[in-house]
Amino acid sequence: MEKKAAEQKIQELSEKLHYYNYKYYQESVSEISDYEFDMMLKELIELEEKFPDLKTSDSPSQRVGGDITKNFETVEHKIPMLSLGNTYSKEELDDFDGRVKRGLGEESYEYFCELKFDGVAISLHYENGKLIRGVTRGDGSKGDDITNNAKTIRTIPLKVRGEQFPEYFEARGEVFLPREAFNEINREREENGEALLANPRNAASGTLKMQDSGVVAKRKLDCFLYSYAGEDLPIDSHEEGIKQLEKFGFNVSQTYKKCKNINEVFNFINEWEEKRHSLPVDTDGIVIKVNSLGQQEQLGFTAKSPRWAIAYKYKAESSTTILKEITYQVGRTGAVTPVANLEPVSLAGTTVKRASLHNANEIARLDLRVGDTVHVEKGGEIIPKITGVDLTKRDLGSNEVEYIQECPECGTELVRAEGEAVHYCPNKKGCPPQIKGSIEHYIQRKAADIDSMGERTIHLLYEKGLVKNVADLYDLKYEDVFELEGFKDLSTQNLLKGIEESKQIPFENILFGLGIRFVGKTVAEKLGAHFKNIDNLAKASFDELIEVPEIGERIAQSVVEYFHDEDNIKLIERLKSAGLQFEIQETVIEQKGNVLENKSLVVSGVFEHYGRDEIKEVIKQYGGKVVSAISGKVDILVAGENMGPAKLQKAEKLGVKIIDEVEFRSLIKEN
Repeated sequence: MEKKAAEQKIQELSEKLHYYNYKYYQESVSEISDYEFDMMLKELIELEEKFPDLKTSDSPSQRVGGDITKNFETVEHKIPMLSLGNTYSKEELDDFDGRVKRGLGEESYEYFCELKFDGVAISLHYENGKLIRGVTRGDGSKGDDITNNAKTIRTIPLKVRGEQFPEYFEARGEVFLPREAFNEINREREENGEALLANPRNAASGTLKMQDSGVVAKRKLDCFLYSYAGEDLPIDSHEEGIKQLEKFGFNVSQTYKKCKNINEVFNFINEWEEKRHSLPVDTDGIVIKVNSLGQQEQLGFTAKSPRWAIAYKYKAESSTTILKEITYQVGRTGAVTPVANLEPVSLAGTTVKRASLHNANEIARLDLRVGDTVHVEKGGEIIPKITGVDLTKRDLGSNEVEYIQECPECGTELVRAEGEAVHYCPNKKGCPPQIKGSIEHYIQRKAADIDSMGERTIHLLYEKGLVKNVADLYDLKYEDVFELEGFKDLSTQNLLKGIEESKQIPFENILFGLGIRFVGKTVAEKLGAHFKNIDNLAKASFDELIEVPEIGERIAQSVVEYFHDEDNIKLIERLKSAGLQFEIQETVIEQKGNVLENKSLVVSGVFEHYGRDEIKEVIKQYGGKVVSAISGKVDILVAGENMGPAKLQKAEKLGVKIIDEVEFRSLIKEN
């Protein structure tokens, strides 16, 4: 076959296969037999092998996988994938509704309710209608590029349906392993004598990170989409976004509902409490969102989650089992956590063998004894916990639990600060779990981001005496690493390269990585932004620290104590000498005027004299603030060519001033 004829045949086969795939997986309609489908796919693959330059990124052949990804590239989310606040109480939902009402003032509002599926969050990026990237949620700001694996999920469109689609958009959703597919995998593993997978959620997460996309394709993952995101999309509500995803051919669970008020939300929650168990996928609650995108922007965000959405979790499943023994774990901060070791019990689709007991107070509150029959549940159907004891089954000869007095790892006498429930090992510079834990904390993605290093490598380096603190990482030589068990030339170079690249990580990330008690990622960012560099922070007094917004006395005292420790100062000096960033790198916006000062502007459409980012930069240079959605708080809509009619109509309805590019240029020149 000549190339031109092959190109035409490949296009014909691709269109047919995309169509049959959609009908089967989205509409449950089989227009041809499996055999006919497989023969068409086989013919396509053979043609693409013969003419490899004719194979496209959205070819149906991508569904079968086969690509090997040894390292998953880290991708920064254009729009952060924030987590939601949770509640198990309808009273707290009422409180949430009250906060929404106060935040919106006199405006009426409605909610959009969706089932919360127990899977792995994913962001799918589309350009010109074609899937170009699939990214996991990761830490919310950055995730892993798992595009090859995402393409094997047959309900994810490689190419959207229809013609009217934005040049670029994101579709966000939840990848999951249906219960039937999960049970089938475990049956096969049992027959092969392999360890069984724990639960569908963990199996889905592990599958998405497999290196061989061919294996991923066989796992039969599925995906429900629940968010349509991007800049200047022609929608004004979450519901409109969902309807658009459906038009594009995405797999949207038909379990959603728009609710006029909180009472209708309660009815929806009650309706699905039992009915959800009939679905092919595990669910653990309901997500409630304010429907209007403009109102979402008005309500805004906290540091961790949106103020316009919340997740209601159903009550956890519970069971009973025997408490065999209590052991103790030491964390990186020295906190000692008692752990209940249990007779294995099946709970919410998983086998539970252990549960955290938190602290000595919790053991005393429950009056636990080894040998007790205990009630166990999974909080939010995720984390196992003991909720009580069946005293009718208690052995009369059982003894009260005596909490340990010495660290189980280094033998140091434990301390318990006044007003705190947790026992601590104070030997932070000599207790192995604390040393290794502090290094594990430092290398994580939110901190120094040394992704070529893991827990096992840290253990090997520590046992060899090569690393006792994070500064030692920067003294490692090729021969130190190469001699470690399992290391070869490439893995050694990758590790050293990862350590070297961490020298470019921003100051606020390194500050978080130092592991100062109570200084989480958000606190580190606030301290970095306020004090600008490590020297200013080190010299800050308690009073100066508590003047920083959201920095309380506990955090301030911890920071002061950290910088009064001579060993910590020496550690930081070593990190400075190694080349780490200990100063905020600020981007200064050149101010050209103030004609837009204290004004909020929305930019929409295409402009003759400006790119999208360029006009936003100009607005900032003249004192303005750029927001993404039309609301009553917007002062000006800068309307370009081809902007969405819905946004224009809403601006007119709310009385927002609308100007075109000529008027905008005139406005800033007048200044």
